[in-house]
Amino acid sequence: MEEKDTVAQVMRGEVKWFDPSKGFGFVLSEEAGTDILLHANVLRNFGQSTVADGALITVAVQQTQRGVQAVEVISITPPEGAGFALAEEGDPKSAAEIALLPMEPARVKWFDKGKGFGFANVFGIGEDVFIHIEVLRLSGFADLAAGEAVSLRIIDGKRGRMAAQVLSWEAATRSS
Repeated sequence: MEEKDTVAQVMRGEVKWFDPSKGFGFVLSEEAGTDILLHANVLRNFGQSTVADGALITVAVQQTQRGVQAVEVISITPPEGAGFALAEEGDPKSAAEIALLPMEPARVKWFDKGKGFGFANVFGIGEDVFIHIEVLRLSGFADLAAGEAVSLRIIDGKRGRMAAQVLSWEAATRSS
């Protein structure tokens, strides 16, 4: 018997958990009445390799013999936070203030989730940009991979340039 998928429906929910090493996670949605499977390939098609637990996500889903599965990510809203306060870096910035900063194209140099930070290089600028795990989480990511293309909103901190927001390259190009 062939597996027949139904027509995709758009649903909104909250990321219950996502494990990039397993290649999948689940979204909680009252509309679905059950957990929605979110496969890593579907997330990668949106331009992200990870998504933070608690992020709000809008997905197109299909009912399959294996259950409800996301087939396309439409949008991701980072989990609720207290703003983008960067410890020891002066005045906390609001999400609205961060959104006014220009997006700068960058490539992840390295990121160590265990250490809670990493660095990226902005195209055409030699200076590294510091990325803190909390900024990453507030931006809707759980982790970054070396070489990953991203777009950053950057502030000048006491010790150099720091990411205040991280966007997937694909999401940044869609919003411009």
